[in-house]
Amino acid sequence: TMTKRGQVTVPAEVRRLLGLKPRDQVEFTIQDGRVEIRPAKYTLESVYQSVPALPEPLRGLSDKEIARIAIEDHVEQVVRRGRKREAG
Repeated sequence: TMTKRGQVTVPAEVRRLLGLKPRDQVEFTIQDGRVEIRPAKYTLESVYQSVPALPEPLRGLSDKEIARIAIEDHVEQVVRRGRKREAG
């Protein structure tokens, strides 16, 4: 039975089969008119603070400026790897 808030109870057998524990996140997918439920691989909670804060020099810059710096840094890394291969 669905509650007024759209909540349902996942049967114990399904929880055991999926290895779900209290507070675990799940994801729903709809395929060919069927709904599938599975443990969520990545949730906001699971990745929270997995990316370090921006270093002080980058704080306050626009997204475009940060993206430009990131691209330049990536290009430099690729060039360095290429030079190492040539020298190696």
